[in-house]
Amino acid sequence: QASLVESGGGLVQSGGSLRLSCAASVRFFSSYQMAWHRQSPGGRRTEVARLTSDDRTSYADAVQGRFTISRDSAKNTLYLQMDSLKPEDTGVYFCNLHSASGRNSYWGEGIQVTVDP
Repeated sequence: QASLVESGGGLVQSGGSLRLSCAASVRFFSSYQMAWHRQSPGGRRTEVARLTSDDRTSYADAVQGRFTISRDSAKNTLYLQMDSLKPEDTGVYFCNLHSASGRNSYWGEGIQVTVDP
């Protein structure tokens, strides 16, 4: 089993920055595929950034060039640096760790990010 706890969300003005953190209580942290997902108001939960166990990253088109996903394996923590924030980035952000086989998948409870125009 594992627990994931997000932090770093809040209210920010358009054009501002936030850094989300996801502290993971899990064995073999770096072996997992990791991702951040966003659920916009009234919308579906969609993936915005992914980090593989071999350090490849990918981003949704809407956040490419503005968001950066990274991890600190010594701290068992996943990050999402969000720059040049826009009102459409508003939503609840969830971190996710899942095994390559798909057998194990863990989610945080989510954290609110609100970007004012």
